Amino acid sequence: MGMTMTQKILAAHAGKESVTAGELIEARLDLVLGNDITTPVAIREMGRFNDQSVFDKDRIALVMDHFTPNKDIKSAENCKCVREFAAAHEISNYFDVGKMGIEHALLPEQGLTVAGDCIIGADSHTCTYGALGAFSTGVGSTDMAAGMATGKAWFKVPSAIKFNLRGKPKKWVSGKDVILHIIGMIGVDGALYQSMEFAGEGVKELSMDDRFTIANMAIEAGGKNGIFPVDEKTVEYLKEHGKRPYTAYEADEDAEYTAVYDIDLSELEPTVAFPHLPENTKKMSEITEHINIDQSVIGSCTNGRISDLRAAAQVMRGKKVADNVRCIVIPGTQAIYLQAIEEGLVADFIKAGAIVTAPTCGPCLGGHTGVLAAGEKAISTTNRNFVGRMGHVDSEVYLASPAVAAASAIAGYITAPN
Repeated sequence: MGMTMTQKILAAHAGKESVTAGELIEARLDLVLGNDITTPVAIREMGRFNDQSVFDKDRIALVMDHFTPNKDIKSAENCKCVREFAAAHEISNYFDVGKMGIEHALLPEQGLTVAGDCIIGADSHTCTYGALGAFSTGVGSTDMAAGMATGKAWFKVPSAIKFNLRGKPKKWVSGKDVILHIIGMIGVDGALYQSMEFAGEGVKELSMDDRFTIANMAIEAGGKNGIFPVDEKTVEYLKEHGKRPYTAYEADEDAEYTAVYDIDLSELEPTVAFPHLPENTKKMSEITEHINIDQSVIGSCTNGRISDLRAAAQVMRGKKVADNVRCIVIPGTQAIYLQAIEEGLVADFIKAGAIVTAPTCGPCLGGHTGVLAAGEKAISTTNRNFVGRMGHVDSEVYLASPAVAAASAIAGYITAPN
């Protein structure tokens, strides 16, 4: 029996010729990731080990992005804890204020994730790096601690679902609309502990930023990981950013999938996920009610890349944010922020009445820089819209693409760009 892309990567990292779905393996890791929330817990767990050294100071990445710049004393103490740990162990990939970014936008940009890698991160959206043809998945802080110490992790080899993409997306239809469509189709547990593997001629019509967005939200369908084939666009990205050799894996023709879905990208529309689950989706043509919004958030590890900001700026250029709306734009990294300034995008946002902030996860998890009050509604390019996700339990979050979030900010209600 053949293997999927994910199974081939796991077999290689387990030192085995082949693996099968459901098999328990121990795999070596190419990278271990933590942030300012999850790393302090992992550090405390490491304090219980007999050997408290790290397996490789160059294969650990610690990114201060959730409550940074520090919003309170607790977040400052957490960052101090990680900062001291990084210094003590000479961690080469430590990112703090001034050179930080939202972790899942930052690490590919820094060339720390490449095709064929096996990566764990103490953050559920670590699955983002599957866009590059890597196996990457989120784990708890205890597993992160073990990974930092040993460079290995245990996995149950996942089965897989195949998504055959064809056609070309219409204008204003992006990777966010693709993944929202898929989650709406299969549900938030439709890929539970399975690999979501994307294939077909339609893949070439998706930019790398689209693929990062789609892989990022695999977890919102319950997926263990999401993964794309390595094609010319991937190779071009890796040539520009990659710092290590990479390996491109291809699924075998006789690989086994629990389900196969065919998706025509040309038939998709701008899509919005209504409260309080990412699966509660509606195409823009299906939205008949008038939904006023109080806030629009454009950014996050899902949609804070330069193409996202370009799309939003294109919609907002020469227009004004509605009087009743707060529009918050968050570039994914310092480099993206600088590029947005150089391209005039930041000026477009400010002239429209939006604010542009430092890279941070802040509003996505209801931490800071955009917390919602009771009764408020936000449209957001983030990845989750659970009850109380961005603030008060009586607030509501609608998930959408940057273009839709920008158009809605201008209109004052949920709408698509013209």
